[in-house]
Amino acid sequence: MARFRFGPMRWTKPMRWIKVAIWLAALLPLLILVDRIFLFGRFSGGGFVDDPVELIQHWTGTGALVILFVTLSITPLRRLSGYNKLTTLRRPIGLFAFFYATLHVLSYFVFDHRLNFGAILQDVAEHNWVLVGFAAWVLLIPMAVTSTSGWIRRMGGKKWTRLHRSIYAVAVLGVLHFLWQVKLETSEPLIYGAILLVIFAVRFLTRKKKLSRPA
Repeated sequence: MARFRFGPMRWTKPMRWIKVAIWLAALLPLLILVDRIFLFGRFSGGGFVDDPVELIQHWTGTGALVILFVTLSITPLRRLSGYNKLTTLRRPIGLFAFFYATLHVLSYFVFDHRLNFGAILQDVAEHNWVLVGFAAWVLLIPMAVTSTSGWIRRMGGKKWTRLHRSIYAVAVLGVLHFLWQVKLETSEPLIYGAILLVIFAVRFLTRKKKLSRPA
């Protein structure tokens, strides 16, 4: 078991095992999705899927949102724990959020519009939930491309940080996309919205505490 004490966190588990656990946890939604559609839930339960397209879109969309929330939680966890190596987890977790968001968008392109980009652009212009969802995905692209240390050196720390602050907007747009899409059954997206508010509050409070700490 990990040992905890006041001050910086001391872990007996090596960081590589934490990263392995993150990979397994991040791939689990995809494995469950494959099992539900192709193996009829033999391992994950659920039985026959009436609408696999709806399942794919919902599963990939919520997967992207959940992993995005985990990415946003890394910094306050690092500040609260004092375990600075948690920072190294932001890149793989953030890339998994982009991976699921891309699967979500591709499912919309392929299943809803058969790659008819004229129809896609018209849909984006006519429906606010499509517009904000598409905008969230577009904002994720430069963050995913520039996630390496090489890009930090090329851009400079300040410019890179400003760019990656777009993750706040992406999270808000993702919740709005979910909320406006469901229209009537709003309980689930409202729960995600409440979780996001908590994450923002904790980030603000831990940052304020850090800034007020004497040098």
